[in-house]
Amino acid sequence: MKCNIGRLTIAILSSAVLLAIIAPAAPAATCSTARAAGTYGVSDSGTVVGIGPRTAVSLLTFDAAENIKGKVTASLNGSVTQSTLSGTYTVNPDCTGTASFSEFDQSGNLILTATVDTVWDDNMREARFIFTSVVLADGTPLATVISGDARKLVP
Repeated sequence: MKCNIGRLTIAILSSAVLLAIIAPAAPAATCSTARAAGTYGVSDSGTVVGIGPRTAVSLLTFDAAENIKGKVTASLNGSVTQSTLSGTYTVNPDCTGTASFSEFDQSGNLILTATVDTVWDDNMREARFIFTSVVLADGTPLATVISGDARKLVP
């Protein structure tokens, strides 16, 4: 009886090892700009160091050609402004990415340029981001501690 149990155990372990070797690997993340394309509700908040708190909401469209555009309403230290945003973005297969964009006031004047690092999740229906650079139109860099979320709207 002990011999049969030992042989059965060895057979089961051998089969498990063989299946682990020949089974296909789990698919890698399948993030892409084509899957990111769509319209998103976006919010961010944080601090512009030395100036004060910032919070914003926006409606942004990402296209499959890696372009972003949309409208932004932001409050910086209590002063509310409306602007338009345009720029570019990337999505890596591991679901990380970046975006670089400019914001313009309602007269079309450049306000700032910025970059963010992103991580896409929830089957590319959401993204998390953090500002990595903000530069005013006159070239003045701003130190920021700002992060946010973006959620794809239902088509």
